[in-house]
Amino acid sequence: MYRVGPTYVFRVPEGEELLSYITRFAKVNGIKLGLVLAIGALKGCKLGYYDQRAQRYEVLELDEEVELVSALGNVSIREGEPFVHVHVSVSRKDGTTLSGHLIEAKVFVAEVFLLGLEGGPELIREKEGGLWLWKPGPSLG
Repeated sequence: MYRVGPTYVFRVPEGEELLSYITRFAKVNGIKLGLVLAIGALKGCKLGYYDQRAQRYEVLELDEEVELVSALGNVSIREGEPFVHVHVSVSRKDGTTLSGHLIEAKVFVAEVFLLGLEGGPELIREKEGGLWLWKPGPSLG
């Protein structure tokens, strides 16, 4: 069982890479498990779609300003360090929206809500089928 731990609300400085900044923030603050939410605007980003058959990401690079409509993800441990995994929806100037796994994002402005979780077993990521996944939960059958 997990319980709510420290909660952080912060703005990522302009020009920072979003995932790297949140990862550093988690490491500095000792966050090993958490929920990430964010909104804002990006100067550009790379989104991924995981091709399940090929077991690799197809990357869509957006070299344009976009609104960060929504970012939802988590913090857990990969190879002993905090790892931030986020999916996003971004909106172009014409209103079209794209979504996917966030690979990289250059920040114009980003407001982040990071809810730390404590207790329970540590969630560790292991490489499986080309992905870093949490260990499976207990059998419910």
